[in-house]
Amino acid sequence: MLEAIGWIGSILIVWSLMQARVLRFRWMNLAGAATATVYNAIIGVWPFAFMNLAITVIDIYWLWRLYHEAHDAAIYKVLAVDADNAFLRHVLAEHSEDIAAHEPAFDIDADAGTASGGTRHTFLVVRGDEAVGVVAVRDLGGGTGLVELDWVKERFRDFTPGEFVYRESHELSQAGFDRLEVQPHARTDRDYLARVGFAPDGDRMVRAVAA
Repeated sequence: MLEAIGWIGSILIVWSLMQARVLRFRWMNLAGAATATVYNAIIGVWPFAFMNLAITVIDIYWLWRLYHEAHDAAIYKVLAVDADNAFLRHVLAEHSEDIAAHEPAFDIDADAGTASGGTRHTFLVVRGDEAVGVVAVRDLGGGTGLVELDWVKERFRDFTPGEFVYRESHELSQAGFDRLEVQPHARTDRDYLARVGFAPDGDRMVRAVAA
């Protein structure tokens, strides 16, 4: 039984290193390190017990920081950029497969024009100097925008960086929107959209844009 506990701790630590999502990595690493701390303390291998205890404390600190910063507008910024912006194009190209899996119909080069003369507005969500997400909204006219893309890097997918486009920035209102619509594809999309302020409206979800 004791040896099984040691193996579980080791497996969790190794498995955590295979996780792309930063939050999942920290929780799994914490569970493995805490288990390994107990195991090594019981068998009296104090150098490894101390090492895993230190890892446990570090993971707790980073989890606290990640949750603390998750909704901090001072950490995440929203940048309105043109669709032909070089950095935006680079981000879309680097993550094209993931974006296609998330939103297969989205094409930055497709004509966004509508009968009402709509255009596409694109926004980068950045954390420091790193782009963590992209939101694209097509103007349907009359102050209504259709969210064509709301994508975030896998590392940050346990959080909701898109909320900074919808809640914290004034970029949408400055672009002339007072209402947003989006077509969710799955239950997970609906759960996320509800968390960032969208409400069901037929087969779409909608939210008002704050001034």
